[in-house]
Amino acid sequence: MRAADLITAAVLMGLGGVVLYDALRLGIGWGTDGPQSGFFPFWLAVLLLGICALILIQAVRRAHGRPFVTRTQAVPVLKVLVPLTAFVILTGGVKVGEQPLLPGLGLYAAAAVYMAFYMRWVGRHSWLAIGLVSLGVPVAAFFIFEMWFLVPMPKGPVEAWLGY
Repeated sequence: MRAADLITAAVLMGLGGVVLYDALRLGIGWGTDGPQSGFFPFWLAVLLLGICALILIQAVRRAHGRPFVTRTQAVPVLKVLVPLTAFVILTGGVKVGEQPLLPGLGLYAAAAVYMAFYMRWVGRHSWLAIGLVSLGVPVAAFFIFEMWFLVPMPKGPVEAWLGY
């Protein structure tokens, strides 16, 4: 746990330093029409650096030996991470060069598969609830994004078969 805190704080301090440097380049003063472009990023970077310094001090003072994550803590995280990774792969597919190794299903079909799998595996819901939610949510999202907001999302063979 101590090593993870030290590494995370160091990385975030590095990012805070980059933001601080760029904010100073943009200007952190007060112009005639209000704050300059770097004013708010500067103070956010200062806050981030201060908090990271406190984390570093606490991590250095903490006792050694505690693991960052135990097996019982990792299982629920992996129950989210593995299906979510599969969802991303199913959405866009997998290509090797220009050759598709696994064609993508598109956002809506992949979301339906993901929700059905997750609801059954983790939630242990009934098949009726799984069917209603895993089909209803992607259909509602399709109408909201594609029809009302006119925002194109990644599509697959199902949408092509329906003419979209």
